[in-house]
Amino acid sequence: MVEPYTILKVMGPYREPRESALSFDYSVQRPHWATPQGVRVKIALEEELDLLKTKILQLAGGTVGQQLRINQLLGRAIADRKLEIANEENLFNDRRDVMLDPFTGTWAHLFPRLEAWMHQERDGLRQEITDKVGL
Repeated sequence: MVEPYTILKVMGPYREPRESALSFDYSVQRPHWATPQGVRVKIALEEELDLLKTKILQLAGGTVGQQLRINQLLGRAIADRKLEIANEENLFNDRRDVMLDPFTGTWAHLFPRLEAWMHQERDGLRQEITDKVGL
């Protein structure tokens, strides 16, 4: 059974030291928890972010500032979806701090669901980038 949760706050993206990844820190609350819990979601730059940005959305060009904003928007969208997938897989049902690594290596079995979402949301993500970044 998938339990509901509420995202109270999101901070990031942060560049992970010694890793080719960005991360977002979520404060998550479930109805039966007395206090929120922390969940860090990591996004692999090449395998997840660049796949969406260059191969699926085929985005190119723009100023440095526009590229930074695109990375922020797409990174957050990926992190939100990864959190949903983790919830569907019951990866943070118990109340404790959780780290969701990139969906590579030991987490690779979850990557097809993320990639399917990328293809499904392609047009909506393109429109959001057009509206917010002007690219």
